[in-house]
Amino acid sequence: MNKLGIFVNFWQKTWDVDYRKYIRKMHDLGGDILEFQAQPLLDIDDKELKEIKKFADGEGIELTYSLGLNRKYDIASRDESVRKGGVKYLSDIVRKIAVMGGGLFSGVTYCGWGVPDYFVADAEKEALYEHSVGSMKQVLKVAEQENVTICVEAVNRFESPLLNTAEEALKYVELADSPNLGILLDTYHMNIEEDSIGDAIRLAGKKLTHFHTGENNRNIPGRGHLDWDEIFTALHDIGYKGRIVSEPFVLMGNEVGYDIRVWRNIMKDPTEEKLDDAARELLAFTRTMLQKHNV
Repeated sequence: MNKLGIFVNFWQKTWDVDYRKYIRKMHDLGGDILEFQAQPLLDIDDKELKEIKKFADGEGIELTYSLGLNRKYDIASRDESVRKGGVKYLSDIVRKIAVMGGGLFSGVTYCGWGVPDYFVADAEKEALYEHSVGSMKQVLKVAEQENVTICVEAVNRFESPLLNTAEEALKYVELADSPNLGILLDTYHMNIEEDSIGDAIRLAGKKLTHFHTGENNRNIPGRGHLDWDEIFTALHDIGYKGRIVSEPFVLMGNEVGYDIRVWRNIMKDPTEEKLDDAARELLAFTRTMLQKHNV
């Protein structure tokens, strides 16, 4: 069965967290993966990173890493100096992940996270694509050397002008052309952008390397109105055997609530105990759907 995990900011309102606490929590909840933001790795020395990885190995938990690229490191920028800075920044993160044994690095890695402060027309979008792919090819050279797989995530129109659909993500990975580059699809974003979530998954096909789940309002899977039978049928159709990480954002406040635009608690009275109960629920729900659709 596919390995299952949860993004750590389901529980935490800050991007930097107590990694050991949540590694242990994932073990106790019966999950396989803990995913967290990659940029804090740059502020942790290599010895400590290795100790965190050793602790995770001891708990039987795989670590994966995600990113919403700060716009000052935008590798799609019209400014060459910004692109160069972004290539260095992403390459440095890849090297930090390599210190922890390599693995999966995903998210909005291909341009600055958020809507730009200028109008993006067709010609401008093509230029952004060209800049981004050229920059990403440089980062991928490092990723190939360090045994790190990068996934580009198709996100909704309010988080990027560049990759909003599976079709656009597929075009990107074909242009960048590396065995260390794949696609991340997320049910929350697909709910906004795709005509058919099932067709989008089938279009990505074997290029689908990572998969995020979350409800239409970013609650846990099963508590909203997404058609999970459609989603898991499509995963079955493409023979998806990769990781499935749930990425609910339910907590209002602090930097995560602001960055994700959570203006109210999506779950009522979200104590840590209730969040843990919801985590067990989402893991059980996902396993049930995997079994039901023979993924």
